[in-house]
Amino acid sequence: MRNESARRLRRRPERTAGEFGDQPRRAFGIVVEDLANPYASDVARGAEAALNEAGHDALWLSSDHSSAKERRSLQLLEEQQAAGVLIIPVGGEPGDITRLRAAGMSVVVIDRDSADACSARVDHVAGGEIAAERLLGIGRRRVVFVTGVPEPQPCVERRDGAARTLANAGLGEPATLVQDALSPTEGQAAAHEVLAMSPRPDGVFCANDLLAIGLINELTRLGVRVPDDIAVIGYDDIELAASAAVPLTTIRQPRRELGWEAAELALAELGEGKSHQHRQVVQRPELVVRESA
Repeated sequence: MRNESARRLRRRPERTAGEFGDQPRRAFGIVVEDLANPYASDVARGAEAALNEAGHDALWLSSDHSSAKERRSLQLLEEQQAAGVLIIPVGGEPGDITRLRAAGMSVVVIDRDSADACSARVDHVAGGEIAAERLLGIGRRRVVFVTGVPEPQPCVERRDGAARTLANAGLGEPATLVQDALSPTEGQAAAHEVLAMSPRPDGVFCANDLLAIGLINELTRLGVRVPDDIAVIGYDDIELAASAAVPLTTIRQPRRELGWEAAELALAELGEGKSHQHRQVVQRPELVVRESA
């Protein structure tokens, strides 16, 4: 599924005026937790590309990790009679799905499971397993997981996958450092906490690339050799990952492809009407090896 989405993203044909026939041009809302996060903006770009190809427009909205702001965004889209909404929710499944669908809108939940809507997500448990297997494979035995609050469910799943793999290897539950945010600044702070631990970890798995980049840059500034002293793995494979002080080994998410699939699910629901059956699309992440691990 992911490879087909990627091909369509690369080879979008040019459309001519009138090619969509009498189909009205509609607007879809894309609601994410944080548009400043490269992961979220890439997902939104992928969704917008698919919507544009189908002759529709996209409205980007950020909840800024606020459930109240998320509800206001959904109410705004309902008031503006948007055709549908694609949402990376703040917590679990948003409680507005039934009302939005009753108003004639299609709803797709991104990066979360959903019992009441179509969903497009990544298998983050598998991503955590892949990261832990990499650290084990290069001989690391004292592994710590770095995350931030609020901790989205995908980050919890990454931690669970890594913990299970490490436990199966006989290493027990990994230590977890919880920072105030999933940001490079908090990654820098985590570097000092890692160095203060006894015994010192020899491997770090970060919940996202932003944390990992901040951590690597600070470790390097402090004279710690990455990966000789401490190996570091991130998650997402954002564009900055290859530009860290030590290029970052990471777990790549198919971000734009995920957005594309979510948009196609929303369009299908709109077209199928009452005959629509919810579908769940699950993408698998993959390891990208660079110098940090």
